[in-house]
Amino acid sequence: MTYFQSVLLGVLQGLTEFLPISSSAHLAIAPQLFHLPDPGASFTAVSQIGTELAVIVYFRRDIARIAVAWVRALFRSEHRSDPDARLGWYIIIGTVPIAVAGVLLQDTIKTAFRSLGLIAAMLIVFGLILGIADRVGTGRKVQDDLTVKDAVLYGLAQMLALIPGVSRSGATISAGLFLGYRRDIATRVAFLLAIPAVLASGIFELKDASFVEQPGLLGKAIVASVVAFVVGYLVIGWLLRYLRTRTYLPFVIYRVALGSLVLVLLALGVLNPTVGT
Repeated sequence: MTYFQSVLLGVLQGLTEFLPISSSAHLAIAPQLFHLPDPGASFTAVSQIGTELAVIVYFRRDIARIAVAWVRALFRSEHRSDPDARLGWYIIIGTVPIAVAGVLLQDTIKTAFRSLGLIAAMLIVFGLILGIADRVGTGRKVQDDLTVKDAVLYGLAQMLALIPGVSRSGATISAGLFLGYRRDIATRVAFLLAIPAVLASGIFELKDASFVEQPGLLGKAIVASVVAFVVGYLVIGWLLRYLRTRTYLPFVIYRVALGSLVLVLLALGVLNPTVGT
């Protein structure tokens, strides 16, 4: 992999991480379509740190307010009813499922889960689920309506994103829509919930042996991460503005079309279903 290719993968990561179209799916499909080196699970995890840093910078005021309220609530009971303090706990609760599953399935994530056939199927299935959620959701709940039950359901949905093609944002946003939250609120909560899980995953992958075996790969992953940060920051702002007046239908159509195209190309032998597994 060259540095130019790592920049291209960083742009792709930044564009697709926050849109509900699965960044991991695109990073698995694009190398074959455009004859790029397969970045591998470790490269992907580290490049995702850039996009999560974009979330931290974009929501820095919200994060600071939530953190302060959460700490205060630990020591003073009168602060425990603060919505921001409760949100801090909900983010922790929602992170538990993916943390447990990530440890138990870490080998499968890097092998069987990276089959292009499975990725294509998940693009289609969870694209349709997003479309249904967007259509049937009441869109009445706001962030202060979050409960422990909702946090658990958000967390279980995020856990499904360990399978490439599902989309972390797509799964958690779908859960929020099904629970009746407004599109922008469901998306906002999904972004905040992803921060601990993705940062932990990327930091854990820094010690992966593949970086030792391939000199220079870590540096290229860091370059991709920086590019993903810049692109991701711009995408967050655009998506939240877009959702104030529009639906997720274009993303549903795109997911189904891309998944169907991959299945056709696999059937024709154009794509190798076992790449990266």
